[in-house]
Amino acid sequence: MSDKYEGMVRPEKDYFKFLADGKFMILRAKASGQYIFHPRVAEPVTGDTDLEWVEASGQGTVYSTTVTHVRPPKEPYNVALIDLAEGPRMMSRVDGIPAGDVKIGMKVTAKIITENEQPLLVFEPS
Repeated sequence: MSDKYEGMVRPEKDYFKFLADGKFMILRAKASGQYIFHPRVAEPVTGDTDLEWVEASGQGTVYSTTVTHVRPPKEPYNVALIDLAEGPRMMSRVDGIPAGDVKIGMKVTAKIITENEQPLLVFEPS
């Protein structure tokens, strides 16, 4: 039996496969050079579909953050918007420090972890 989606472009699936392989990759439009995140089949605004995967630097800056409190004994965690050095903004979290210590403007570095048996991209203070 063949996969009915075989040969189709599935950027989100590719993104998670890269993470599983230990690589943080984002898309770039070949014509404009514009970096794109969240993975998609076309560049926003132009609709250009000539995209390529490139390795991200992993560097970013916290644009905004909020602390999410959960029922004890679990610790609070932060949800942060991170401006990547390449330009796109993504949602993630900053690990390695207490949730309330994450600050807007903080420099961070990407780290791939496994959570619930799935690869996940988080950030740590630089």
